[in-house]
Amino acid sequence: MPRTIQGDIPKDIVSGIAVTGLIFAVSVYMPIIGFFCALFIPLPTLFYRSKLGRTTGAIIPIITIITMVAVLGGISIDTLFFVELLLLGFVLSELIELDLSIEKTILYACGSVILIGIVGLLFYSNMSDKGIYALVAEYVSINLKLTLELYENMGVSQESIHMISNSLENIEYVLIRIIPALIVAAFFFVSWTNLLLAKPIFKSRELFYPSFGSLKLWKAPEFLVWGIIGCGLLLLLPDKTFKIFGLNGLLILITIYFFQGIAIVSFYFEKKRFPRGLRFFLYSLIALQQAILLVIIGLGFFDMWLNFRKLEPNLDKPEK
Repeated sequence: MPRTIQGDIPKDIVSGIAVTGLIFAVSVYMPIIGFFCALFIPLPTLFYRSKLGRTTGAIIPIITIITMVAVLGGISIDTLFFVELLLLGFVLSELIELDLSIEKTILYACGSVILIGIVGLLFYSNMSDKGIYALVAEYVSINLKLTLELYENMGVSQESIHMISNSLENIEYVLIRIIPALIVAAFFFVSWTNLLLAKPIFKSRELFYPSFGSLKLWKAPEFLVWGIIGCGLLLLLPDKTFKIFGLNGLLILITIYFFQGIAIVSFYFEKKRFPRGLRFFLYSLIALQQAILLVIIGLGFFDMWLNFRKLEPNLDKPEK
């Protein structure tokens, strides 16, 4: 049964705020490392909500949000994004107590958080007297320019900078239209990552953690392959609207097949008893190399027919 461990509540609250604040500070003030650190913002909220309970655990994200607004100088799209990450951690903890499957936990958490985010964006749009499209376009444009400046500071060749600069308008056009898919994919990935990281922490603190089963054996529902085929067909149509729908759907689905591909990789790492250091290096390589990333997605997609792990239907049992 789900249970909480009260412990020293004031100390836990201070620790939760400090850890969350530190991750937030790194995310804001250290651009490259910060991007990866932002992925872990839900984790402290997830942990302390489960440890302290709903009411006490809510104090940590609330105080953190107030601090964020003060540091960032008011409400902005960045603020909304960080709030969404905190909310994701809280909702994941709520769903963990329901002991649902991994698929339902992630789907319900991401769906509810994205829905709340849309409502928040509507309110922010009304406050700023700008349409949602104008807000998003402005945000994308600013961040693309900041990215270009970052590349210049990193010593990227002027030829490359010039090429990117000339393509900014086209990049902006595409990015604005695939933002729905990028948001969904990002929340899927963050949810999956934080649930994986939470497991050893919860077990070590004797907190309830659902029996999701061995994620090394996880497979995407077989019907999703028709979604991939359908999205691919939409991309072949001449109408731009259909192409945008197809591209958004494809990005979301390949994220799901990436999870299956990673499960296959993890399965063989475990089977071949790879050392932890080597596993960390190879996982880092997957994260940094786009070509390898595509191979992982391909593994997940073709696993439906090739069954790389040689799984039988009765092998997908809960992990003890």
